[in-house]
Amino acid sequence: MTAPLVSDTTVRDPYAAASAAPAARFLHGLNPIAKIAAPLPAIVALLFTRGLAIPLAFTVLGLLLLLIGARLSGRVVAMLLIATPVGVALLGLSLGLWVDPARVDAAGPAASVVLFEVGGWTFTLGAYLVGVATALRIAAILVLSLIAGLTTTGPELVRALVQNLRVPYRIGYTALAALRFVPRFGHELEIIRAAHRVRGADHGRGPIAALRRVTGYAIPLLASAIRHAERVALAMDARAFGAHPTRTERTVSRWRVRDTAFVVAFQLASAAIFVVALVSGAR
Repeated sequence: MTAPLVSDTTVRDPYAAASAAPAARFLHGLNPIAKIAAPLPAIVALLFTRGLAIPLAFTVLGLLLLLIGARLSGRVVAMLLIATPVGVALLGLSLGLWVDPARVDAAGPAASVVLFEVGGWTFTLGAYLVGVATALRIAAILVLSLIAGLTTTGPELVRALVQNLRVPYRIGYTALAALRFVPRFGHELEIIRAAHRVRGADHGRGPIAALRRVTGYAIPLLASAIRHAERVALAMDARAFGAHPTRTERTVSRWRVRDTAFVVAFQLASAAIFVVALVSGAR
């Protein structure tokens, strides 16, 4: 019997999980469920905080984890480091304009410090700090959510839910098929726009012209979506999708010791932040 030939050529599988490849940063190698479960209690607890210290600590913690543990482009890093504080400052200003005076009076000595005055209306430092506290809570929740959002793909999450949390694969992989529609719609839209340009379709400028363009794109996109959905349904039916209680997985999603260690470490850090804040009187 002739031995099979072995090729030393490495071919990248575009449908394989990103975590299957060697990861330069540790967040990409973690199970997606671990990256969701670790910050989830902190996100829920942040909804009930009112001070500056706890949201600020979680915002810094989330940013450090992303900068150290995620593969990020320079643009994303700049957005995280620049847009986060600028966004908190501007959102705090806008929220501070609508703060209840009772909450401003509870802000302590800062309540009487006037930042600016317009006519007979004054904007105090206390109102601004109350607005910044709310903005920091929003920023902390968003940054903690990005731990999983920037380091996990849709297919990885679906595989983890199906294999680790026992979500029925009929639901999980149907959702994954629907997720694949999104980039396809973008490609179809570009083709439709190119076809309109080739045919010389000129809708003019202005809001009415934009509405006509959207209407002209909507019907071809809907027809393409129906055709694609029909092909996917026929392909799934031909492969007996859903006929058996389980299916053979092409890529295995495993829960490892490092996933447990990450969840435990993050929970301990979260508990430490709350304990220190409560002991010091800062919330």
